[in-house]
Amino acid sequence: MILQDIPILQRRLLTLAEAREKSALLRRVAKAGRDPVEERDKDRRTAPTFKEAAEQCHAAMKDGWSEKNAAAFLRSLSEHAYPKLGKIRVSAIDAPEITDALAAIWTAKPEQARKVRQRIGVVLNFAKNRGWRHTEAPTRTVTMGLPKRPAGGNFSAMPWAQLPDFVAHLAQRQPTASRLALLFAIVTAARSGEVRGARLDQIDWDNKLWLRPAALMKNKLAHTVTLSPLAIDIVRAAVAFFKPEPTGLLFPGVRGGMLSDMTLSKVMRDMKLAYVPHGFRSSFRDWAAEQQSDTPDPVAEAALAHVVPDKVIRAYKRTAFLAMRRQLLDAWGSFLLPGGFDEPDH
Repeated sequence: MILQDIPILQRRLLTLAEAREKSALLRRVAKAGRDPVEERDKDRRTAPTFKEAAEQCHAAMKDGWSEKNAAAFLRSLSEHAYPKLGKIRVSAIDAPEITDALAAIWTAKPEQARKVRQRIGVVLNFAKNRGWRHTEAPTRTVTMGLPKRPAGGNFSAMPWAQLPDFVAHLAQRQPTASRLALLFAIVTAARSGEVRGARLDQIDWDNKLWLRPAALMKNKLAHTVTLSPLAIDIVRAAVAFFKPEPTGLLFPGVRGGMLSDMTLSKVMRDMKLAYVPHGFRSSFRDWAAEQQSDTPDPVAEAALAHVVPDKVIRAYKRTAFLAMRRQLLDAWGSFLLPGGFDEPDH
């Protein structure tokens, strides 16, 4: 934790000038009729342990999660985070403590490690919102002390560093509904079902938005996706190739209906890849954590359509929150295909 982020009343190592300032503050507290010792220790005492904060976070947010995800949240933290972090106050947790907690599963259980890392971040950001810590969860620095994972193998999520080559190769192939849909899923960090159900009338061309109705969403909450220039180019290509009616599917199947849930996976199997389409959401989240460290975690979570507490959104203001998501997804698009998307010939 950065020393300047700690209130001076809580610091133990002080310069002479800071010691004088702290002494003066405590004298003013005493003159006001309050206990200076109690005032000095107030924040340190009220900050809960990580385990306590996780349980309060779960209680506050579980109504926005599926029953399965709500149960997995505490179960995974109990198994993989509590042994190292459970008794530490949330105000004292920084990158080294998180790295230590993840070390045992980082290469042995990479998908589990990703989820645990994300859930630790949710708890710490919840703690910041409650005033128990002064900073959001550390992001990029967490992986600095962890071994590099081997590329390939049986991991379901493609390492984010490999995506530009893959996307460039996919974009150069003869366009089909399944290939364009897979590209759109990667660029928007969307779920397969959301992309397969995307319709032309959900696209707000003027504001470059994808307005997804509640019926399309896993959590049954309407969600807006900002469309990067790359995403807009893919939509234009789909419109040019498939000429959907205003309410028609952007990426129709052979008979005009929705693509099957196996169609996007088949694109990857045909390319001899061991990854799955849903894994690109993990690739995006890892890229955001490691390469966009200035982006608050709730912004990346909202880009994935994960439920973010209204208090967090209000803290950033709704207009700014959407703008930050646009900045993040625009950067993602530029990373994936720096040269842009050239619409292939019909």
